[in-house]
Amino acid sequence: MSLVLRNLQRAVPIRRAPLRRRVEMLREILGVQKFDLGIICVDNERVRRINRIYREKDAPTDVLAFPFHENLKAGEIPQPAFPDDYNLGDIFLGVEYIFQQCREHEDYYDVLTVTATHGLCHLLGFAHSTEAEWQKMHQKEQQVLEELGRRVGARLQPLSGGPSAGQGDTGTPRGWEAAPPFGA
Repeated sequence: MSLVLRNLQRAVPIRRAPLRRRVEMLREILGVQKFDLGIICVDNERVRRINRIYREKDAPTDVLAFPFHENLKAGEIPQPAFPDDYNLGDIFLGVEYIFQQCREHEDYYDVLTVTATHGLCHLLGFAHSTEAEWQKMHQKEQQVLEELGRRVGARLQPLSGGPSAGQGDTGTPRGWEAAPPFGA
């Protein structure tokens, strides 16, 4: 099915083709290429606004995930009953925030890929509210990123961290929280 990749910001130049190629590979690795997926690139102001509305956190963040299928168990592939339900959901990438958080030695598109992987895991039911949930999600991200790294010749690692404690996964300004779906 389709991958819709929209750039709704002008703060950071984005070449969509490299990001699209990597997200398509991620979908294949996760076995969800038959599902529609939306990736929306936004600036700090827009991601802050969405974060405030859906998570009641008035701050920009790197990723917000809005799953189409609610209540999936971690790693569960949705089993849609109708063709219109072949949709994973939407991932909002705070590309300006991600760019500002990038370290000198980090490749921006690698960090976007890692962040998109985290969002995809949220769409597949992974969470990180407890240590056990975080361990399971981190392990899945590591497995997926290792496979993608083999395919693209890059060393991709999940960003370090632990269960959400209100500051984002890592205890740094990066915020890897999933938000409730639209209309919730």
